[in-house]
Amino acid sequence: MRVDFKAIADDFKHLNPKDPGTWPAIPKLAAWLAILVAIPVAGYFGDTQSQIDQLNRGIGEEQKLKAEYLDKKKQAINLDLHRQQLREIDTQFGTLLRQLPNRSQMDALLVDINQAGLGRGLQFDLFKPATSEIQREFYAELPITLKVIGTYHDMGAFASDVGQLSRIVTLNDVRIEAQKEGVLTMDATARTFRYLDDQEVAAQRKAASKKGAKKK
Repeated sequence: MRVDFKAIADDFKHLNPKDPGTWPAIPKLAAWLAILVAIPVAGYFGDTQSQIDQLNRGIGEEQKLKAEYLDKKKQAINLDLHRQQLREIDTQFGTLLRQLPNRSQMDALLVDINQAGLGRGLQFDLFKPATSEIQREFYAELPITLKVIGTYHDMGAFASDVGQLSRIVTLNDVRIEAQKEGVLTMDATARTFRYLDDQEVAAQRKAASKKGAKKK
C-alpha cells in the first residue's frame, strides 16, 4: 500500500482549528495521540515529580538517621571502654598535677634548679625569676632568666639534671656562645610551673566572667 504523504500534508495544512469534528482521520488520530502523551507528561511534572523529590528527601533523611543510630549504637557499645579511658586520663592528669608544686614549694624548687647548676660546676652569671607569674587555666608559669658559664659537658649534665627533677621544669630559648677555649656561656629561660589552689581558680573564673560580661 502506497502512502500519499502529500495528501496527508494537505490535510494538516487545511485544518480548521475551530471545528475539529470536520478534520480528516489522520489529523484526528495525531491530535488524540498528542493528547494521550501530553496528559501523563503534564501529570508527571505537575504532581509525580514533586512526589519523587519528596521521596528522595525522605531516603536521604532515612540514611542520615541510620548513620546517627549506628554512631550512637557504637558509642553505647563502647561506653564501658570510654569510661575506663576517662578514668585512666583522670589518673594520668592527677599524676602530672602532683608534679606541679604549690605556692609554698616554689622557693624550694628554685633552690633545686640553682643547686643543679652548682653541682655540675657551673657559674651562675644571672639567675632572675620573673617578677610576676603567667596564669593559665589551672596552673601558673614562672619564667627564670638564666646565664651560666662552664663547659659543654657540664651544661649538658645540668640540662639532664633539670629534666629529672621531681617537679616539671623546662629549658627554653637556649643560646650557647664560646667564651674561651673549653668555656661556654649559656643563656636560657627556665620555666617552672605550679598548680593554682581553689581560691586562685575561683578568682580567675570570676575575673573571666566579669570580663565576658563587659564585652556584652
